[in-house]
Amino acid sequence: MNFKSVLEQLNIRATCKQYGLGLWRCPQFLFLLMGLVIIVTALVTYFLGTRYVADPDTVSLIVLILTIILFVITFSMTRSLEGLAEASRLKSEFISIISHQLRSPLSSLKWALEILISGRFGKIEGKPADYLQILADNAKRMGELISSLLIVSRIEQGRFPLHKAGFSLINLAEEAIAEFKPVAIASNIEIVLETAKSNLPQAFGDSSQLKLVVENFIDNAVRYTKGAGKVAVAIAFQNDKLLFSVKDGGVGIPKEDQKHIFQKFFRSGNVLKYQTQGSGLGLYIAKSIIEKSGGKIGFKSEQDKGSTFWFTIPINKK
Repeated sequence: MNFKSVLEQLNIRATCKQYGLGLWRCPQFLFLLMGLVIIVTALVTYFLGTRYVADPDTVSLIVLILTIILFVITFSMTRSLEGLAEASRLKSEFISIISHQLRSPLSSLKWALEILISGRFGKIEGKPADYLQILADNAKRMGELISSLLIVSRIEQGRFPLHKAGFSLINLAEEAIAEFKPVAIASNIEIVLETAKSNLPQAFGDSSQLKLVVENFIDNAVRYTKGAGKVAVAIAFQNDKLLFSVKDGGVGIPKEDQKHIFQKFFRSGNVLKYQTQGSGLGLYIAKSIIEKSGGKIGFKSEQDKGSTFWFTIPINKK
């Protein structure tokens, strides 16, 4: 091991960034912190020992044994955490590589399906046309899943920058509602936009990433509303921030599942019961985007009565 590699090992921040972890979750930082705790513990033990134990050799032995025990425990725990962090890093890299590799053939498949469905090489009708449409729908779902996996991978690796600027949250919401309106009408669901004021201040954040959050909220509200219903999208100015919310009268979330709702790949039990499609990544991505944007995210829900998901976002003060 040369001097340069030793310096790299001592650069705790760079090592933690390599694992895609914050300082308080990084094994090397925790090892350093526990080392300081061991030193303080040894000094306190020595001070108390010299005060209450007459034999200085006994005091030194007690301090030495205690220090060794604490060091061994700390080293074992840190090595275990380091192994888990390395496994997590390799998993994220694997997902990122596989997702990138799947994108190209999937794009070719979607392009070929679009050409066949368009009828450029002859009109396709009946069962063959239905099968092609099923393939196109599933290719679209696969594309969305790959995009979600890539975003999750970037978030975990700390490579998910936000390009913040002022933008109209109302306009963004109107665009998202327009995209989901055909699906909502087909499901006999009405989407309405409710705003307390027409002259709301601009939001400050990455509009392209926040649109993913807005679309996820509306998509979930429409998807989990069974039968005819209404989805209310609201924007208000509250406590120097913009509050965005989506309320539905859908299946709701069981109380025991609510604490897991923002975890990766988690899907509520009643959602599985209704066999609703989804990857369980949307809300995890939404939470990451909102927190990186300087806002908060949350929800309130009651099973079989509906849910309200909300987030806050800073306003543009420039």
